[in-house]
Amino acid sequence: MRQYGILAALAIIILLFQVLTGGRLLYPGNVSNLIQQNAYVLILAIGMVIVIIAGHIDLSVGSIVAVVGAVAALSMQSWGLPWWAAVVVALITGAVIGAWQGFWVAFVGIPAFIVTLAGMLVFRGLALVLLTGGTISGLPAEFNAIGSGTLPTTGTPDLITFAIAALAAVALVVQQVRTRATLRRLGLPRERAVSAWIKVGIAVAAIMYVAYLLAYNRGTPIILIILAALILIYSFVLSRTVFGRHVYAMGGNLFAAQMSGVKTKWVTFFIFVNMGFLAGLAGVVSTARAGSAVASAGTSFELDAIAAVFIGGAAVQGGVGTVVGAVIGGLVMGVLNQGLSILSVDAAWQQVIKGLVLLLAVAFDVLSKRRSGR
Repeated sequence: MRQYGILAALAIIILLFQVLTGGRLLYPGNVSNLIQQNAYVLILAIGMVIVIIAGHIDLSVGSIVAVVGAVAALSMQSWGLPWWAAVVVALITGAVIGAWQGFWVAFVGIPAFIVTLAGMLVFRGLALVLLTGGTISGLPAEFNAIGSGTLPTTGTPDLITFAIAALAAVALVVQQVRTRATLRRLGLPRERAVSAWIKVGIAVAAIMYVAYLLAYNRGTPIILIILAALILIYSFVLSRTVFGRHVYAMGGNLFAAQMSGVKTKWVTFFIFVNMGFLAGLAGVVSTARAGSAVASAGTSFELDAIAAVFIGGAAVQGGVGTVVGAVIGGLVMGVLNQGLSILSVDAAWQQVIKGLVLLLAVAFDVLSKRRSGR
C-alpha cells in the first residue's frame, strides 16, 4: 500500500498539472526536459536512499557535484584529457571523496551529519579554488551529450525508442512471471494475481506512452538509459545481495547487526564510497547538461535528493526504503518543478509547496508507523 500510495500520488499530481496547464505538461519536449533536468536528483536519490536506509545522512553531495564538475572541466580544458578519460577521472574523484568521508564516519566514529556538513563546506570551497570563482565552458560536444543528447534516431517517429520500450515491457512481464513462479514453488505468500497484473499492465502502458512521447520528440535521452541501468543494478544490490541485506539490517537494528557478525564499519565505509561515486556521476551529468562548470553548481542538490528519498517512502529512523521508491519520489519533485514552472509560479512559492510536500510525506511515515505500532 505504501508503494502504491506514492505511485497514486505521482499519477494524481501529473493529472492535476496536465489539467491546470491545458495539456502542456505532457508535451513531448516537456517530458524529455523533465527527464534530463531531474536526472541529477534521481542519481543522487539512488545513492542517498542507501545512506538513509543504513541510518546515516549525507549533506555534502551538492558540493561534491560542484568539485567533480570542476575536475571534469579542468581535465578536458587544462590537462588535455579526452572526454571519456575526464569522465573516468571525475568518477574516481567522487569515489575518493566518498572514501574520505566514509573513513571518518566508519572508523573514527564521527556522526555522518557532522562529517558531511564539514564536507559540504570543504568541497564547496575547493570548487571555488579550482575554478578561481569563474566558469569553464566550451566543453566537447561528446561530453555535453551525456546530459542533453539522445540516442541515434530513425526519424519521426523514432523506431529505436519504441524498440527499447518494447524490450523493457517484455522484461517487466517476464520478471513478474518468474517471481510469481518462484514464490509458488517455495510455498511463499504472493500478491493476488489480479492486482499484480493490473499493476504490470499500468506499468507497461506508462512505458509505451512515454516512449510514444519521446519518439515524436528527439528520441531516447542518453541519460534515461543511464538511469535505467542504475535503477536495475541498485535494486538488485539492495534486494538480492549480502551487502544489501546488511544495509537493511544496520538500519533496522545496528546492535543486532553487529551481534550477528555484520562488519558494520566496512559496510558504512562502502556506503559512502558509493555515495561519492554517484555524486561524481551526478556532477558529470549536471556539468554536461549545463555545458560548463561553475562553482555554484549543485546548490541545494542534497536537499532535493533527501526530499526525494523521504517522499519515496524511506523511514526517518532507517531500515526502510527502496530504490524504486526514491526514484518515484524524485519524479514527484520533478513534476512539481515542471508543472509550477509552466504555470509561472514564483520561485519562492515553489519552495513553499515543495517543503509542504516533504512535510506531509514524513508525517505520513510517522503516523503510519504509530498506527501499526498500536
